[in-house]
Amino acid sequence: MSSICNAKLNSIDVLLEGENTLSTARKRWHKAFAAIFFCRAMLDFQHMLSLVKKSEAEKKSTKISYSSVHTTSHFQLKNGFKIDSKCLTELMKEKNLHLLRELEGIDGIASALQTDIERGVHDDGDNIALRHKAFGSNTYKKPPSKSLFHFMWQASKDLTIVILLGCAALSLGFGIKQQGLKEGWYDGGSIFVAVFLIVAISAFSDYRQSKQFDKLSKASEDIPIDVLRGGRRQKISNFDIVVGDVVFLKIGDQVPADGLFLYGHSLRVDESSMTGESDHVEVDCSHNPFLFSGTKVVDGYGQMLVTSVGMNSTWGQMMSLINHDTSDQQTPLQERLSKLTPLMAKIGLAVAFMVFVVLLARYFTGNTKKENEIGKFDGSKTKIDDVVNAVVDIIAIAVIVVVIAIPEGFPLAVTLTLAYSMKKMMAEQALVRRLSACETMGCATTICTDKTGTLTLNQMKVTKFWLGQKSVEDGAAYSSIPHCLLDLILEGVAFNTTGSVYRPTSASEFEFTGSPTEKAILSWAALELNMDMEGLTKKCIIQHVEAFNSQKKRSGVLMKRKADNTTHVHWKGAAEMILEMCSSYYDASGITKDLTDDERMKFEQTIQGMAASSLRCIAFAHKQVQDYKYSDEKIHEKLEDSGLILLGLVGLKDPCRPGVREAVEACQFAGVQVKLITGDNVFTAKAIATECGILRADRDMVREAVVEGVEFRNYTPEQRMQKVDEICVMARSSPFDKLLMVQCLKQKGHVVAVTGDGTNDAPALKEADIGLSMGIQGTEVAKESSDIVILDDNFATLVTVLRWGRGVYANIQKFVQFQLTINVATLVINFVAAASAGEVPLTAVQLLWVNLIMDTMAALALATDKPTKELMERPPVGRTEPVITCIMWRNILSQALFQIAVLLILQFRGRSIFGVNERINNTLIFNTFVFCQVFNEFNSRNIEKNNVFKGSQGNKLFWVIIAITIAVQVVMVELLERFADTERLSWGQWGACIGIAAISWPISWVFKCIPVPAKPIFSYLKRDK
Repeated sequence: MSSICNAKLNSIDVLLEGENTLSTARKRWHKAFAAIFFCRAMLDFQHMLSLVKKSEAEKKSTKISYSSVHTTSHFQLKNGFKIDSKCLTELMKEKNLHLLRELEGIDGIASALQTDIERGVHDDGDNIALRHKAFGSNTYKKPPSKSLFHFMWQASKDLTIVILLGCAALSLGFGIKQQGLKEGWYDGGSIFVAVFLIVAISAFSDYRQSKQFDKLSKASEDIPIDVLRGGRRQKISNFDIVVGDVVFLKIGDQVPADGLFLYGHSLRVDESSMTGESDHVEVDCSHNPFLFSGTKVVDGYGQMLVTSVGMNSTWGQMMSLINHDTSDQQTPLQERLSKLTPLMAKIGLAVAFMVFVVLLARYFTGNTKKENEIGKFDGSKTKIDDVVNAVVDIIAIAVIVVVIAIPEGFPLAVTLTLAYSMKKMMAEQALVRRLSACETMGCATTICTDKTGTLTLNQMKVTKFWLGQKSVEDGAAYSSIPHCLLDLILEGVAFNTTGSVYRPTSASEFEFTGSPTEKAILSWAALELNMDMEGLTKKCIIQHVEAFNSQKKRSGVLMKRKADNTTHVHWKGAAEMILEMCSSYYDASGITKDLTDDERMKFEQTIQGMAASSLRCIAFAHKQVQDYKYSDEKIHEKLEDSGLILLGLVGLKDPCRPGVREAVEACQFAGVQVKLITGDNVFTAKAIATECGILRADRDMVREAVVEGVEFRNYTPEQRMQKVDEICVMARSSPFDKLLMVQCLKQKGHVVAVTGDGTNDAPALKEADIGLSMGIQGTEVAKESSDIVILDDNFATLVTVLRWGRGVYANIQKFVQFQLTINVATLVINFVAAASAGEVPLTAVQLLWVNLIMDTMAALALATDKPTKELMERPPVGRTEPVITCIMWRNILSQALFQIAVLLILQFRGRSIFGVNERINNTLIFNTFVFCQVFNEFNSRNIEKNNVFKGSQGNKLFWVIIAITIAVQVVMVELLERFADTERLSWGQWGACIGIAAISWPISWVFKCIPVPAKPIFSYLKRDK
């Protein structure tokens, strides 16, 4: 009881020694709290509970934190734990070491959270649910997604839409005034309905894409995390982490929640996302045990105890303000197309102004017909209302000409095809993080790829083991290894690792975690050498660790044996690098021998022989060191890395992925060069590159196609630029070498795609035109720096991304060709008809229907075609090549001229040809024009090939759009006569419309046989100048 009193009195002293600047009311609260606190210490447990309940209302009204009371008082809170989220949040927010000591340190917090540091939390649903309820989930509040009404409102704010609505309102008002409500609402009401349909369909399309992007964004935020639950290391989603979890951290990981450092070595984090400081912060148990969500591990490894998740974490509030809306991002292709939009708008405005002036002049000079849409001006006999109504109709027609001329469907088409491609790529194991990457990948000319896990299966297995100059082949030979040497090897495996071995019972199978290399070595040691990981960890104490990274290509550990109190250093890493650190070696009998030049050469030949067999060669080395060299004050010094004794060599086989050679050949056939950039030695790199088809014995072996990173690094800038195209393989490369390669390739005009999985790959991934990170082995830093995540780490998926990227570009070109054909034809027809006849052949509602066909519906039909095999037979599209090629201009002009000729003939000779009145003739013009667009959609499906039906059966949406277009056209002509200003047609007239429109197919076939220059005409003009 006295110890409890002392604890309470100490807490009172802390509270009473607060700042003297507190207000009188605050001081009273301090005194009242101290009195209650002291009394509660003197009373029994039941009485303490009653006092807490009575003072609960008082606690809510003051800003003084009572969280420490909840912790140091030995009673259960309502949430079932001895600590609450408020206390934990305050602890992390202020980095309060004093409060941490008051809470009995990390062990005290773990106990209050009912967490066993050695085994983690209990892995049962009720326990996890209780923690969710008490401390919240690891999710963040986000701004609400945009509603359909929001997109409708945005679409209705377009200037042309506003003008059309104004014209519709005026037309509706004058119509009702002149003809009454029953007859007068048709003209204005029709425009209202047509505008509403355009706004609604466009808004619905944008709304769907927004939902799709939100879904993809959520998938990209779902990160697998290693945790310890029920004594077993396992992967869970970062969304499933709870307070009390023990989380494993390694280089490249993003810290998933706030927590306290439990165990680890050389752990350094990048807190620039929080503090803005670029310096890396060291985390340890004594001086800085605090880890914050959103920060990134840049060195070392460790374990942490989760204390705050979701909105209770330090990063939570900041994350809640981040809006991952990608729908407003403009891709490079959209930017290039947006340059075309102002040009078309200017042309449209000029034509619309001329149409307006011509129609206005002809109306007031009495040269219009009474029965047409505008009416006839007859001097003073014409009513003012009729004049105003006619002027409104003329304005509406001019505005709609502008609407038709402006290709506002370009952004929609790009967005649709990107969203469609992103969805399909997701199904094929590629997660697109940035929209622009979809189209940029289609322009890629070079792919710089990793080896492990991308070209290979990433399923490592130890197949070779060398002791001295002797190869140990099977289990019987393992038993002959001297015990002293075997113990050293097992120590080097067990302690110099970031992986783990789990075996619930002696009858259970082993479970190995860690990187593929770590798992392979641990599996070999446990199954072949009978390593007892748990027993070894009890015999030794780890004092310091130098963690592995891609620059050093090695890792070391300093450990002390409990039995004899001796200190040892163990190193593991790339065989040739470890060999350089050794001055002696153990032979197969366990005898130490000097590593002479001859012996060293033999080991180098052994390493090269294994590498030539596509084996990754790992060496183990050891040295006993003096205790005084690594005292607590010098614990951060580098480990002894010279004069080591070589323990042995292991060769790990990682077989090539099935189909990777075919994927590489597909890239090469498509004009994309594949370069292998790997950290393995030159012999392994050559063997894998040859097996995958990157190196070819008949060609690439003759030239300087294979270099090492240090060699490439030491070239002069001129030499690098001269040789970079010829290099196919770069071995023993560092992340800096990869970055240098990317920069050189970009300077030479290449569009570069780069794969990467490590933290140090981030600069190269950002520098590249398209950064491709690995979904399985990739660190979170690499993923965040990339544009696309390859979820299965497979090179064949890169080929899929390349094909879809080219498909995006091809689909956009199809849509551009289709829309520009309508733009050209409509502008010419309206101007010629207005200038010569004083009227336009299509009414406002009809023009709006054509606009709907050419924008939203055409985008849906043409922008969702799947990429064809022919796309991979073309060379890559250059970075600066125009979107509209000479071939497209040939197709546009041929179809536009055909449509202009047909409609003008019908405009001026249609009544005599078909023997019909003016109203039926106008319907024939409208019907023929719409069917011309239907047939031209087929022509636009393939810009170069004559067979426009090839592959169309695979695009169901295309046929649905065609069917809807035809169905709506039939309804407008046959049923909505007043609405669309049409007249019902006979079967013969329907056949004539369809027959005339169908002529566009043979015209397309003939013109596609006419050769055109590959380069734009303007490029020749510039060159001549």
